[in-house]
Amino acid sequence: MLTINLENQIALVTGVTSGIGAGIAKKMAQAGCHVAGCGSQAADTAGAQKFVHDVQEESKQAFYYQADVTQEDELHRFVTETNEHFDGIDLVVSNAGRNVFKGALNCSQQDWNYNRSLNLESHWWLSRLTYPYLKKSPNGVIIIMTSNHAFASIPGCFPYNVTKTALTGLVRSLAIEWGPDVRVVGIAPGFIETAGGEVWFESFADPEAEKTKAMVRHPARKLGTVEEVGAFCAFLASDFAGFMTGSTYLMDGGRSALLQDE
Repeated sequence: MLTINLENQIALVTGVTSGIGAGIAKKMAQAGCHVAGCGSQAADTAGAQKFVHDVQEESKQAFYYQADVTQEDELHRFVTETNEHFDGIDLVVSNAGRNVFKGALNCSQQDWNYNRSLNLESHWWLSRLTYPYLKKSPNGVIIIMTSNHAFASIPGCFPYNVTKTALTGLVRSLAIEWGPDVRVVGIAPGFIETAGGEVWFESFADPEAEKTKAMVRHPARKLGTVEEVGAFCAFLASDFAGFMTGSTYLMDGGRSALLQDE
């Protein structure tokens, strides 16, 4: 039996109060990790409490810290307190991000600066802040969450797609400079079923028809799930992926394989 065993390793995950981050935290706990998670929500909110519940449900320790990842000092405190709480960090999943879809002409300098801080710089900051701890771990791994927009995009997604593309360069650079002490890999999810995605479908006159249309555009004939992204994170963090570093793996249900829509 092939089993992913991350028993008692310490995983630090950003953006755990909803969506992909919540799915990652749960799967890492199922693989055996104790999990430190951060989000912009206070500790007594539903998203933060669900994170703690999901991790503890797997008989693992959960540590939640409220942090704005666009503020380097808050990330620094999160990393420091995680280390103090668990006495080490083995795995990092730099996940937190948000769609900033403005278009090249409509994007303001404020939009650009916010997108750059959230969707690019925060990943560099977190990687740099956790490196000293990961270097001491026998299994130091950084997983950076980018997007299928790093490989192919559509009109109007600037500046989000620019920073997501830049993250593939960050993955390569960190892997080159920090190997073999720390492996660095990226995941580029496509359309994943989340509450945010449902809100987008609800913006159409016929949400179900729009969702069906989206599924048909994927050769897999489905949208991805947060559980699938979380499971891939657990695999990439495991010994089975020991030869994988410096690459960003596209996870888009085959959407990018289509030359044009059906």
